[in-house]
Amino acid sequence: MKIVCDSTVLISLSSIGKLNLLRDIFKKDQIIIPKAVWKEVVEEGGKKKGAQQVKSSKWIQVKEVEDVPLAKLLNTHLDKGESEAIVLALKYPDSLLIVDEKEARDVAQSLNLKFIGTLGVLLKAKQKGYIQSIKTELALLRNKGKFWIAEALYNEILKKAKED
Repeated sequence: MKIVCDSTVLISLSSIGKLNLLRDIFKKDQIIIPKAVWKEVVEEGGKKKGAQQVKSSKWIQVKEVEDVPLAKLLNTHLDKGESEAIVLALKYPDSLLIVDEKEARDVAQSLNLKFIGTLGVLLKAKQKGYIQSIKTELALLRNKGKFWIAEALYNEILKKAKED
């Protein structure tokens, strides 16, 4: 299976020192990012969170999108990284898209793509025993990663992780 990531999950997990969770959780799968995400995180990211971690992660593969017209069409409503991630996910029918922004998730849902977000990755990490406490990781995400989590979603994730 292909795991297609948008930039937010890479930056967010890097900000709390947990980028390797992607490799650990999806060890049997290929983790790919579109060129636009690489450009946003690594080339334009400079010294921001995630830039060096993504650049040095040899297990992340960068792919060019083939359906450029579709990416451009999606880019009228989404940012370039989200657009290209969705186009890549469409290319691989058995893929899992990791994207956080609501608009991109709405488009992914309308296209019948399987998707989760950064919080879904953390939930899988907890379920598979890679992290001890999702509450701790969510606190780090909120504080270090400046990741906004709606209170209802926060409580839902804690409940699913059996930490409520």
